[in-house]
Amino acid sequence: MAFRWSNTLTRADVTPEPIWLNRRKIIAGLTAAGVAGSLAGRAQAAGEELEPNSFEDITSYNNYYEFGTGKTDPADNAAALDTSGWAIEIDGMVDKPGRYTMADLTDGLTEEERIYRFRCVEAWSMIVPWNGFELADMLAKVGVQEGARYVAFETVVQPENMPGVRRKVIPFPYVEGLRLDEAMHPLTMMATGIYGKPMPNQNGAPIRLVVPWKYGFKSIKSIVRISLVDEEPPTTWNKLNAREYGFYSNVNPKVSHPRWSQASERVIGGGLFAKRQETLMFNGYEDEVAALYEGMDLTKNY
Repeated sequence: MAFRWSNTLTRADVTPEPIWLNRRKIIAGLTAAGVAGSLAGRAQAAGEELEPNSFEDITSYNNYYEFGTGKTDPADNAAALDTSGWAIEIDGMVDKPGRYTMADLTDGLTEEERIYRFRCVEAWSMIVPWNGFELADMLAKVGVQEGARYVAFETVVQPENMPGVRRKVIPFPYVEGLRLDEAMHPLTMMATGIYGKPMPNQNGAPIRLVVPWKYGFKSIKSIVRISLVDEEPPTTWNKLNAREYGFYSNVNPKVSHPRWSQASERVIGGGLFAKRQETLMFNGYEDEVAALYEGMDLTKNY
């Protein structure tokens, strides 16, 4: 691997969980005392106008259509998700195909915390302290064969435990994909937890993809299959509406969604009257990932 990613956001940028668990009470008290602004500033990312995000925000404001289309549906309905005996089928152009348990996959890998910006195509954002490991390290364990150009992902389908699956709100299983060089980039990780805790069901337990420079729907949850392939794999939202959801789905404030602008974003946890902030190219990771797309027309390859 050419290099490992170095985080510029630190634990100091994330509001401590105990503060967030009592956030409303503390803010109310500080507002009365006229010092609420100082607390918000302490939790901002260095040098940026970011509002902090809480464990509560991160786990209760989700898109996970298998549990419903409302933002609180995943938290309300995900308790029934069965993660016992979880395994991922890895197949296609790999040296060691097979059905891998979580222990098989994580054995020998370096687990670490990554504090990433997270940007939804619906134009809201968070800062999330993920725990997990680099996807490249996991792929190295199974051995990527010459000729593989893409990585395809598939999420779990449990109709008995997932009310959204029973309602067939979109076609399931949810599928996603990355170009191989995107998958091998040091920023791309497989996350198994947040805030140092195991991944909550509503956030994609027990293991999910995190690609911080892309819109959130690329970060597929509760993965049960990974395939190395030589052709661009289908992705759920692209199949549903290719005009609105391209394969790459990089955060790009210059390319609006056909029905709304992507130039700014609403930070979850900022409050009802919080000012929207300007969206950063590649969600703020331009220096790290822009080279992946050199020579490409990003207005067409959106």
